[in-house]
Amino acid sequence: MKKERVVVIGGGFAGIQLVRNLNKAFFDVLLIDQLNHHQFQPLFYQVATSQLEPSSVSFPFRYMFKNRRHVKVRYGKVTSINRVRKEVTTDENAVYAYDKLVIAIGCKTNFFGNDELGDNAFTLKSTYDAITIRNHIIKLFEYLVSVPEEEREPYLNLVIVGGGPTGVELAGAFAEIKRDILPKDYHDVDFSRFRVILVEGAEAPLSAMSREAQNAAIKFLTKLGVELKLKVFVKNYDGQTVTFSDGEALLCRTVIWAAGVTGNTLTGLPELAKAPGNRLRVDRFNRVAQTENIFALGDIAYMETPKYERGHPQVANVAIGQAKNLADNLNRDIKQKTWSEYEYKDLGAMATIGRNKAVVDLPFWRFSGRFAWAFWMFLHLMLILSVKKKLIIFINWAWAYVTKDTSLRLILKQSRSTKEIKMDYPQPSEPTRQAIE
Repeated sequence: MKKERVVVIGGGFAGIQLVRNLNKAFFDVLLIDQLNHHQFQPLFYQVATSQLEPSSVSFPFRYMFKNRRHVKVRYGKVTSINRVRKEVTTDENAVYAYDKLVIAIGCKTNFFGNDELGDNAFTLKSTYDAITIRNHIIKLFEYLVSVPEEEREPYLNLVIVGGGPTGVELAGAFAEIKRDILPKDYHDVDFSRFRVILVEGAEAPLSAMSREAQNAAIKFLTKLGVELKLKVFVKNYDGQTVTFSDGEALLCRTVIWAAGVTGNTLTGLPELAKAPGNRLRVDRFNRVAQTENIFALGDIAYMETPKYERGHPQVANVAIGQAKNLADNLNRDIKQKTWSEYEYKDLGAMATIGRNKAVVDLPFWRFSGRFAWAFWMFLHLMLILSVKKKLIIFINWAWAYVTKDTSLRLILKQSRSTKEIKMDYPQPSEPTRQAIE
């Protein structure tokens, strides 16, 4: 029996789970991603705040699938889909044929049409974003020690926009850095003036969680010295001044945007497949609307069900669950068995807000504090894909817990004297069709 060719666009949680669960006896798989590694997004904030090295949350695809000869990996960005020819084209002008196409390209930061804000605020959607924030923060304080006292205010204001888990975790981490690390490193700076400001448009942070979790988050953040601006929006940021909806204007050199996402886009899909948030409308089997052999998974997929009339939450559990369900259905299809509809089982939500501070909402139990923090750490450690990296992360966490310090305060950038080796990759004038066998 000839194997079917499955092309998977995107190596996030959904893409990886699908590839892992497809039966190698039935399918040849091609994974295409504009990175050469999987990124563990829940720990990006720890890279941004110098608690973990980038390599600890990055997992090369070729290493992950080195023992799966039916899986091929291609580095590139898919730019268009030809549904008639059943092909995808990448930015390298390479064309790949498919029998089944799975789109798991996730989302990007949504600045709601404000280009100036997008040009000047930092985002946290990739390992590179996390490194960029880390470099900026460390360079900012290296520069600050040489700035006259009366000119230091803009450098001592850090604004985080968005009170979801990412925003809350960043705010808590930076508040602890302000308290435990920066005063030891920069003796000439008065860090009592360093402000960590969390801006949230809702009445409380973690608006998708329970009222108990929200109240606990407010308590923990306030105790850490984070300033909360609730029911307030950021109107603009020009790189020098951030303006708020309540009329306040603040001199600031660091704004981190964690306030919303919108789907990444591909050309060649039906117009009626477009859903709110730039997502792709799918049925209960994750099949894209008005297509037969194209599927979408994870954050990009918009599936309406009786329980979730406005689509599922854009969280890792949904992506993983949809991927496993689709892989099972595709495996069933080869054997001509009936497909099963996807049904999301809410396993709860959680967020950490610093040392011994976290909130957890489970379907049967809600709790916060030290035990919630240990529960958060254990669960995220178990989700790490490599045993070696589990151990490295655990050692880093244990060391930081005992010492209240981290040794990862390095500025990672290219030296001015370093020569950049430029590669002239072949760019065919006409699309070149590639085989994945």
